[in-house]
This record gives sequence, structure tokens and C-alpha cells, in this order.
Amino acid sequence: MKTHLLYRDADLNMEKKLPRHSKDLVWDLGLTQLFDAMSRGDTFLHNVVQRVILFSLYDVETIRYRQGILNDCIENSDAVRKLYDFTIQSMKEADEVYFGYFARSPSSVLHGSLAILKILVQRLRELRTFAEEEEKSFHSEGFRKLFATLTSELSDDYFQEVAEHLKQLSFKDGELLSARLGTGNAGTDYVLRKPNHDPRSWLQKVFTSRAPASSFRLADRDESGARSLSELRDKGLNLVANAAGQSKDHILSFFTNLRTELAFYVGCLNLRQALTSRDLPVVFPEPFPAELLRASFNRLYDPGLALAMEKPVVGNSLDCDGRTLTVITGANQGGKSTFLRSIGVGHLLMQSGMFVPAEKFEASVCSGVFTHFRREEDLEMESGKFDEELRRMSAIVDAVRPYSLVLFNESFAATNEREGSEIAQQITRALVEKGVKVVFVTHMYEYARTRHQQGNPADMFLQPERKSDGTRTFKLHEGAPSSTSFGPDLYRRIFETGEKARGEEGAAPSGRGAIPAAGSRKE
Repeated sequence: MKTHLLYRDADLNMEKKLPRHSKDLVWDLGLTQLFDAMSRGDTFLHNVVQRVILFSLYDVETIRYRQGILNDCIENSDAVRKLYDFTIQSMKEADEVYFGYFARSPSSVLHGSLAILKILVQRLRELRTFAEEEEKSFHSEGFRKLFATLTSELSDDYFQEVAEHLKQLSFKDGELLSARLGTGNAGTDYVLRKPNHDPRSWLQKVFTSRAPASSFRLADRDESGARSLSELRDKGLNLVANAAGQSKDHILSFFTNLRTELAFYVGCLNLRQALTSRDLPVVFPEPFPAELLRASFNRLYDPGLALAMEKPVVGNSLDCDGRTLTVITGANQGGKSTFLRSIGVGHLLMQSGMFVPAEKFEASVCSGVFTHFRREEDLEMESGKFDEELRRMSAIVDAVRPYSLVLFNESFAATNEREGSEIAQQITRALVEKGVKVVFVTHMYEYARTRHQQGNPADMFLQPERKSDGTRTFKLHEGAPSSTSFGPDLYRRIFETGEKARGEEGAAPSGRGAIPAAGSRKE
């Protein structure tokens, strides 16, 4: 049986290696806070949600398929959590039995498999009952297919047949084997036989003498004879032990897949609860094919920052349909980096089949999300910052495909502005010409001014909103690049009000994977 709660025709592959750029995505987009909120300290949940989100989907129909399942989970959250806990308990019971059988002889494998099968078959009965009771409350294609499979394949006839097989394989009356004499009178062609059916009633069996048969009895201390007899028995049980082991593994695989795929949706429920408890909006996005170049949203915010903050965060609303390059300029502490992260996280969550932290989100799918954020120098660097930037850029160029999305945050600022602007100009032009969408946060006025003067209708230029008194609203709006960094605003904040300059909406927790506080760079 298949669960198909993540894909219509495949299971989640937990062994597949994560994309090479995954570490940069987690670091740059602050995904650690997101994964922690989804997993709530559960390592298994953390591994599953990380894998599903980083292996984002490219097929619009599969995204909608998952959205339907997740919507069912939201509408029936208690039932879904109960089902998830049920799979955990089932596998725990099977593991406890398994660890009681360490010997690998056919008879040990057979008895161990039978003990696990008895537990799992009972659990399958309970699972079918759950499906019969809950199926009317679920409407998504994925859940309806799962419940239909459980109710149709796990019929009463199926359980009766399984019970009969398990009874026969317990061999209460001993095993019936056949064999032939081979070369040197050695035994060969050992076959386990089905016991002959005795039509007599129990009363007839008691008062009727048995048919004569040849037999022998081992002495109490005949260890060698007992070992030889055990070897003969194992030769006959070998095939049926393998079959029982395969049956056990098949049912265990079903429970494992069910637990794994449900784990993702339980993580989604955890994240939704964490965000909505802070009165933050979440919405199911509308995905479009990549070639349509759709992108518009209302009150889109960075969920990682929102989870790390005590006070509300500010969202952004924009219509970027048809745009392939977005350049964001302006002074620090205006919300540029936060906006960039919200774009990346929004696409990853949408293409995982999840809700998005916004009031509205419509976008074309991307063939991949890549980040190239400015790094601070550290002891792990084997060369200068600029060389390190170029190496990361080279890796991105090797991986991007048409309709990928690349997010730049103060890239190529490790060299002088003239050289950095020229490099940024050539790289963004090459990416856009190859069909890659680019969002570029930069302080390089020369790069932004030159690109703006070219007047490409597919380019968009954004700036953080600034009130007349220098107050930042952390909202972005369209506007031509500006050469000023508004140093007087910072001067007034420090010396006239006596307040220290703070981050955009507050600093996130420190540590690897934490969201860097915007505005950490000096103006």
C-alpha cells in the first residue's frame, strides 16, 4: 500500500542528498527559526520538514495537491495529530519486539517476523476503523485516496486470511518437511509442506489411535543431535522465513511512510499555530507556471523574524508581474534584507505546498531558489572575502536553470564600488538573459543608477519608505535609486535623542542559522 500524501505517484525519499546550496539557504533566509517552530524540538520532524521545504516542487498541480491535503489537516487537526501519534506508537511496539530477536537463523527470523506481524495486523485493523470513522470529514484527493485504499484493501476477508496464515505458521503441531537424498546421502531439496488436514473431530482424535509412524527421540544431553535437527529444520523454514520477513518489512514500510509524510503536515500545523497566535496572517498562495512571470502579494513578511520578535512585524505589498530584475537600494535599517528574506521564504513555502506568511501571495514557480548574501569574515575563510564571494557565485551559476530565482544581498561589496558595480552589472545581465529572475539589494549606487538609466521595462527599482523626519516604516515602494544614505537621520537618532540605532524590527537570536539583524553594517 502507498500513502501518497506528498506526491501522487511517489514516496518521500529521506536518503536523497540535500541540494548543495541548502546550507546557504538555511543561513541566509533564517530557516532555522522556521524549522524549530515546525518541529518543536522533535529531531525526526525537523529532518522531514527541512527535506520537504528544501526540495521544493516545480509542478503547479502537485503544489495544489499538497495544498488540498494541508487544508484537510487544518480542518481536522486533532484527527491528524491523533493519526500521527498512532503511527509512532505502532512503530515503537514493533521495534520493541524486533530487538528481542537478535539471532539470524531462519527459525528466529520467522518467529520475530510473526510476532511483529501480529502487532502490525492489529494496528491495521485499528487504522481501517479510523479511516471508516473519519473519511467523511476529509475532502482532499490525497486523503480520500488513502482512506479508500485502507477500507478496500483491508477488508474482513483480508484479515481472516492473514489470521489463518499466522496460525499455520505458528506450527503448534510441528513442521512438516520433505527432502531427498543427494550426493553422498546428504540431504537436499528441503521443502516446508502444508500439514495434512485431519477431518476428525476432537472427540474422534481422543479415542482413535494414531496411524503408525517412524520416529526417534533425542537424548536430553545430546547437544550435537539437537544442533543437527535445528539445522535440518532451518533449511526447511528458510523460504517461508524470508517470505514472512518481506511481509513484515512491507507493512512496516507503509507505517514508516505514513509517519514520515504526516510529519510534514504536523510541522505545518505547528507553524501555523505559532504564527496565528501572534495575530499574523497566513494564506494559501496561488501558484502559476514559471513562464507567466507572476508575482504579487499583500502584507508579505519574514516568518523567522516574526517568530523571534515580541512585537508585530511590518509586511510589504507589491505587484511585480512581468518583472525579471528587482533592484532595492536605500539606507540601512529600512527593511531591505527582511524583505529579501520574505521573498525567498515565501517561494520555498509555496513550492512545498504550504501556506505563506502574507494576506495574499500569487507567484510563478521557480526552478530553484538561490541566495548570495554578504558574509562577514571568519576564521574558516581560506582567502579574502571577495574571492569567497566569487566562489559562491560560481557555484550558483553552475546550478541555476531558466526560471530560477537568485537573491543578492550586498553582494560584491568587498571590493571598490566601481569594480563591484561592473561585476554586478555583468552577472545580473547574464542571468536575466538566461531567464533567471533576480532580486538585488545593494548599496552600490553606480550599479543601480546605470541599470536604471537603461530603462528596461522588466526592471523594478525599490526603496525603503522614509518619512520627512527620517522615520523608517520598513515598507518598500517604487522609486529611482538614490545616492544618499541619510546619515543625518542616524546622527539625530544617536546624538539628539540619545538612543542607540537599533535593527529593523529587532534583532533575532544569535547563533548559526539565526536571522542577521538588518542594519548591522555601519552607515
